[in-house]
Amino acid sequence: MKSTYQPNNRKKAKKHGFFARKETNILKNRRKKGRKVLCK
Repeated sequence: MKSTYQPNNRKKAKKHGFFARKETNILKNRRKKGRKVLCK
């Protein structure tokens, strides 16, 4: 039996990575708040 979690880095990055966040206002809001780390 295969394990449930089949990690795919490209898919993950496309969904949750920097460029995915750049598309929305998330990064702008975090910059405005003065975050040290914008995204992990």
